[in-house]
Amino acid sequence: MNYDKLKGHLAIGAAYTIFGLNLVFCKDIANSGSVSPYVLFTLRAFGASVLFWLLSAFMPKEEVKASDYPRIAAASLVGLFIPQMTFLMAITMTSAIDTAIIGTLGPIFTMFFAFFFLKEPITGKKAAGVTVSFAGILFLIFNSVHAGGAAVTSPMGIALLLVNSLSFSLYLGIFRPLISRYSVVTFMKWTFLFSLVISLPVSARDMMNTDFASIPPLVGWEIGYLVFFATFVAYFLIPYSQKHIRPTLVSMYSYLQPVIAAVVSIWTGIDTLSWQKIFASVLIVGGVVLVSRSRAAVQK
Repeated sequence: MNYDKLKGHLAIGAAYTIFGLNLVFCKDIANSGSVSPYVLFTLRAFGASVLFWLLSAFMPKEEVKASDYPRIAAASLVGLFIPQMTFLMAITMTSAIDTAIIGTLGPIFTMFFAFFFLKEPITGKKAAGVTVSFAGILFLIFNSVHAGGAAVTSPMGIALLLVNSLSFSLYLGIFRPLISRYSVVTFMKWTFLFSLVISLPVSARDMMNTDFASIPPLVGWEIGYLVFFATFVAYFLIPYSQKHIRPTLVSMYSYLQPVIAAVVSIWTGIDTLSWQKIFASVLIVGGVVLVSRSRAAVQK
């Protein structure tokens, strides 16, 4: 593995580690009822927009082609607005275990989208790697303690999670050439600005009706983590990794999220370490290694 690809692996690994911790915080925020999903997304988009535009002021100026603005707007819709909104709405309608299971479909969707749109071949190693990791993650899910979420999963919750997975997989499978054209900061400052503009019409009423002063301090800190780490930092790392490793491999790192959740559960005493979790982790990592060694993943 060359140095650039190693940086890509480290970046996406860090991003999904952040997302893994964020799963717990998102459920706390949603269950508190302090802010609606629309308000929460707008806060994320606003915070990330401000931070990326401030960061861009200290970097070399980069011009964006006029013809690329509609594409960046589409990327913000498919990669930010739709996935984040559907997830924030779904976690109050689905049980934790169903949320985790449906989330495992992302790498499979991404593999097929990358095949159709980027002509990234589905090699034997890649298919085997996705299958092995998929088996490992399901094994982990069914052998872990799952708390939070709804008591019963609604059909609407399942539909929202499927849209979430399909939309973000489509983003990973289509927009790599556009992302590679610009620096991470330039691409993300425009992406989040467009997503903020998209969100304002649907969140304006909730924003005006939200009593921000009454938000509990713990929920406030969780929202701060969501805005800074799970939005600004993580979404800096994702396009950076996309420049160096293939879409299917980027998507496979989403399997880190339940692993991180299991580690947190063990650390806090909610769950215990067992041979099943160790075995599942070996399968997940083994599948990622297989995909990373496939011909499509190593070619430029």
